[in-house]
Amino acid sequence: MSSDLFLAGMRKVAGAVSVITTISNDGDHRGLTATSVCSLSAEPPSLIACINRKTWVAQFVPDSGVFAVNVLSHEQEAIARTFAGQTALAASDRFSVGEWETKTTGVPIAKGALASFECKLEKIIDHTTHVILIGQVVETVLGDGHSLVYLDGSFSSVPRPLSAA
Repeated sequence: MSSDLFLAGMRKVAGAVSVITTISNDGDHRGLTATSVCSLSAEPPSLIACINRKTWVAQFVPDSGVFAVNVLSHEQEAIARTFAGQTALAASDRFSVGEWETKTTGVPIAKGALASFECKLEKIIDHTTHVILIGQVVETVLGDGHSLVYLDGSFSSVPRPLSAA
């Protein structure tokens, strides 16, 4: 099985765009753009985020024990591009794009996100080039807007469905 063919196939799967954020023990903020996020259970509320082990987020989370998943709206594409490394900004300078706040865990939360989930790290699972973060959700902040998705190598917007009458 060719990894190129596998990646081409995965590009056909639309994914909600999230920025996963964390904090170091010294208070440094880090984040990255990801589409590999999903719910794990409702009781207790928990989710999974899959990230490359070489990222600062993967390095900081085991020590801080906290992270957040910020599900971006279509109006936050600039944040998605910045945290995906598509600009010259790096490390904590990326947080100069968009508006950020902290709440329960001290991890950066994107203002205006469709949803932000603050998590306490429950478990890390190592798998080849990536780690799977399992987090217990300790706070959820809801926003409004259209979903930002990633499909075929591009960002796109998905409008909210019309309400059933």
